[in-house]
Amino acid sequence: MAKELILKEGEVDARDIVPINRQSFRDKLQAYLHKPFSFLLLILVAIATFATAAVVVGIVIYVLWQGVPHLKPELFSWRWTIDNLSLMPSLINTLVISLISLLLAGVIGIFAAIFMVEYAKSTNVFVKIVRMAAETLSGIPSIVYGIFGMMFFVDEDFLGMGFTLLGGALTMTMMILPLIMRTTEEALLAVPDSFREGSFALGAGKLRTIFVIILPSAIPGIVSGVILGFGRIVGETMALVYTAGSAFNIRYPAGLMGQGCTLTVYMYSLISEGSGYSNQAWAIAVVLIILVVIINGAAEFIGNKLKKEY
Repeated sequence: MAKELILKEGEVDARDIVPINRQSFRDKLQAYLHKPFSFLLLILVAIATFATAAVVVGIVIYVLWQGVPHLKPELFSWRWTIDNLSLMPSLINTLVISLISLLLAGVIGIFAAIFMVEYAKSTNVFVKIVRMAAETLSGIPSIVYGIFGMMFFVDEDFLGMGFTLLGGALTMTMMILPLIMRTTEEALLAVPDSFREGSFALGAGKLRTIFVIILPSAIPGIVSGVILGFGRIVGETMALVYTAGSAFNIRYPAGLMGQGCTLTVYMYSLISEGSGYSNQAWAIAVVLIILVVIINGAAEFIGNKLKKEY
């Protein structure tokens, strides 16, 4: 026979209370009707969610509708000619610049975040200055980075590299470095201190704790920063026009020290030529969407494989 529950003064019998995550939609709706303000917030949140999803889906569907019919085999020819208007050289240049930029910015940004979170004190003046600088650099327009890259990497007064894919990649590295550094820092700060304390209690050193416990736990936040950085590189135009070159250098995929253009620069050049090349521009837009989806999916897959759950 079950023992009768004796409640003290002020206690509530919780046995008949159903958790909110197990309540039916009808029960939730009735609860919200007793709290009009909460019900209003629910409606606003639902409207905002559906509006955001509708905008994204609408843009993707419209771009696919405009571009998919113009995806022809000649657009993927290895060599560009005036007849095929191939996008392949620009696609390869985009991948090269993205890979180099993400590699450099990822290594520098992640290690900088590790130093600021795990080694430097939170009250350190240097850390505060670096954080303020990173937040400031994140809001600078991309054309400013392009002009700086042109003056520093392209002009003969400084490095004198000329228009090169390497100069464009280094410019993109400076652009996405604050983003990756700040997202990694926030991801490391989100890891509970109990993970560090437990690792130290078991005899692990500082370095082993960081690379075996902390970083794997922060992988989802780091992957988010990498995805955002990749999206900014792929969508960049003017900064690369000033550093990597224009669509006049498009016949073959360029080497690191050669001139070349990316997909967005090529698409901008086609649109600038008039409506006669709009079909090819829409096709390039479809390729860009597919490229972003593939890279984001691959990054999420790798991140899920690397992260640890405790």
